[in-house]
Amino acid sequence: MEIIVLGSGTSHGVPMIGCACAVCRSTDPRDRRTRASVHVVLDGLRIQIDATPEFRLQALAARIPTVDLFVLTHGHADHILGMDDLRRYCDARADGILPVYCTEEGEERVRAIYPYALRPPTAQRDGYARFDLRRMPARLELPEGVIETTPLPHGRVDTLGLVFTEKSSGRRFAYYTDCKEVPEHARTLAKEVDLLIMDGLRPQPHPTHQSIPEAVAVAQAVGAKRVYLTHLAHSVAHAQEPEWLPAGMHFAHDGLSLSL
Repeated sequence: MEIIVLGSGTSHGVPMIGCACAVCRSTDPRDRRTRASVHVVLDGLRIQIDATPEFRLQALAARIPTVDLFVLTHGHADHILGMDDLRRYCDARADGILPVYCTEEGEERVRAIYPYALRPPTAQRDGYARFDLRRMPARLELPEGVIETTPLPHGRVDTLGLVFTEKSSGRRFAYYTDCKEVPEHARTLAKEVDLLIMDGLRPQPHPTHQSIPEAVAVAQAVGAKRVYLTHLAHSVAHAQEPEWLPAGMHFAHDGLSLSL
């Protein structure tokens, strides 16, 4: 299994517009963060999780050749507004239609923003995105492995927490972005995963995201073998990792590639 962190930043991105703080002025390339998303390769199956406003640039930087299916964790702007750029991956498919898995909330947002992408394909390709909306089940069985899901509280909506198990290797990866807490069922589902990438916004508490101390406590309870915190705000410099994280835990950064 291969995981590529396309983006590791908040809804504002880092550097943030109009900000002159030390992190926004940092010359460390790891502190230049586009909005959070990941790309997962599961026994050759390419799965894109969320599409940020920078998705086109992220996909070019990571050289993502194809997308076989797309998962929308929730319908907030920083996770959905790049979906139009999936049109290239739709066009590359034999039927021109990309399977899109989401929650009811996510589906409502896709229908509101991208009604043109839900029309039947034309006989002659027109270059537009075409989505086949599907409700994400608790357990999605695929020839290449399994994706299990669990709701994670995130303000007024629930985010899809995702746990991937690759068929050939048995390796397990949990992606828990954009959440205020990780309920017991979600902790059990991610118990002792090989890799956990999880929301850890900033050192201070936040009403809808985990703080770094909260994320560390969850990661320790889950017992993941490797841990990376994502959705990092501009109050966190990558070089501060030893100050905030225990051994074995790290801050994610754009372009990070991990193999399991």
